[in-house]
Amino acid sequence: MKFLDQCKVYIRSGNGGGGAVSFRREKYIEYGGPDGGDGGNGGSIWMEAVEGLNTLIDYRYQQHFKADTGIHGMGRNRHGANGEDIVLKVPVGTQVLEEDKETLIIDLDTAGQKILLAKGGNGGWGNDRFKGPINQAPYHANPGQEGEEKLIWLRLKLIADVGLAGLPNAGKSTFLAAASAAKPKIADYPFTTLAPNLGIVDLSSEERFVMADIPGLIEGASEGAGLGVRFLGHVERTAVLIHLVDCTQTDVVQAWQTVRTELEAYAEELGDKVEIVALSKIDALDPDTLEMQREALAEAVGHPVRLVSGVSGQGVKELLREAYSLVRTRKAEAAAAAEAKSGHAPPDWTP
Repeated sequence: MKFLDQCKVYIRSGNGGGGAVSFRREKYIEYGGPDGGDGGNGGSIWMEAVEGLNTLIDYRYQQHFKADTGIHGMGRNRHGANGEDIVLKVPVGTQVLEEDKETLIIDLDTAGQKILLAKGGNGGWGNDRFKGPINQAPYHANPGQEGEEKLIWLRLKLIADVGLAGLPNAGKSTFLAAASAAKPKIADYPFTTLAPNLGIVDLSSEERFVMADIPGLIEGASEGAGLGVRFLGHVERTAVLIHLVDCTQTDVVQAWQTVRTELEAYAEELGDKVEIVALSKIDALDPDTLEMQREALAEAVGHPVRLVSGVSGQGVKELLREAYSLVRTRKAEAAAAAEAKSGHAPPDWTP
């Protein structure tokens, strides 16, 4: 399945059915009168976030969606049926934007969340609605209302707890494969990863989290170099970033600073996220050289640097447990902040 995280969709709700102009004319019935029924409402366009999807590829092959028109009213006070609604199903984490690609309509970040994007037109009234003591035989009925038409953009931001960042060929895909059951493409050339990969890290029956591996960044990515920053949105929602630096590079400090610069240029929030810095591919260096690289990077970062190898598995479990602990802490802080903002904090419990 191909990965698609951004697409354009045209939607149009259905028109309402027209009301009917009809009169009851039956043998031996002296006073018939108007009996035109109402038209049915047009179908609406809904969007719903569902679990089990992780790409917008379904909207690569169909971009136009038009709901049904309401059925017109008929004689004998028969009302027309409503047009059938259309429900567009998208992955959790999908943002719906206006045509300008900037105005956010809604962020569908919860499974089951649903929004009405285009309401169907109301059905018109039949002439039975207009009868009265003065106008007892109205020859007038309302047409159905027009449906709504708009162009929207869908942008997917994957829901992950931990994001992997680093230069191309820093060992991110190898680390993801070692930490989870994901099977990303791994090769010894840059930009092996062309689309984000998700993996579920299972430390124990009660310790699970989702990790996202995004394509590598290079200098100038914020200005479009390489794959640019197109996929950085997928780590915006993460609680923790794991920044992998290839220890075999000549200047590990420069490698770390390059990625940090691009993260901060993309969004200030990414630069402020909790970051665990780790040297990868440590089994490729001798202990003395590795320690020298570690000290140089730790001095630049300002906090300890971890050592991991996705091939041998060295340091992987320890790094994952540290990330999981930070994820729990950040989620607890976010929940407490949301609770304080809502003003519905539970009372202190007393026996």
